[in-house]
Amino acid sequence: MHELCHALAGVLTCAHVESITLDPEQGGSTRMRGGIPAITLPAGYLGSSLIGAGLIACGFDTDASKVATLVLAFFWILTLWWARRSWVAYVTIAIMAGLVIVCWLVAHSVALRFLILFIGVMSCFYAIWDIVDDTLSRKVNTSDASEYARIVGCCGSRFWGAFWLVQASIFFAASLLVGIAAFKDDWGTQASKADNFLGGSP
Repeated sequence: MHELCHALAGVLTCAHVESITLDPEQGGSTRMRGGIPAITLPAGYLGSSLIGAGLIACGFDTDASKVATLVLAFFWILTLWWARRSWVAYVTIAIMAGLVIVCWLVAHSVALRFLILFIGVMSCFYAIWDIVDDTLSRKVNTSDASEYARIVGCCGSRFWGAFWLVQASIFFAASLLVGIAAFKDDWGTQASKADNFLGGSP
């Protein structure tokens, strides 16, 4: 999700995204030409936390979880396009796609809610952990925050890391409030609606 958000920000700022590389030991990297670095650099942390927050909010409702799944599927297709040389992307997305299909078809798609919640929470928490690990607990000279501080010429990487950490935490808290406020149907009502919306249990 982190690298995909870099790529999406690059597309939105007219960059040419060359590739996404994923490595289970060294993390990932996104190669692009052009764009606006002041936007593309923080997009990895903040974009993944924002998407995660959206998934958490959707995870409070079965129909909303189905819509979120379709959006995720689109993101996964984009990731495979840019990371088509990375076996990690294929394996990870194949596993997640299999889980989605099973959860969609079982028990009125109730399990899908919990899967979307899990993906959302993991995305938010990983973004928060990544910010802390890269910028606050230790200084990584090649981190997005270090590059951002160099480009804007103001404050250091720890300042920007702390600033992004606050934003990511706000996204997470807001997702819980939105989910609670927006989706108030009980389990039975959600199950009934789910069977009539984009298919339900076979």
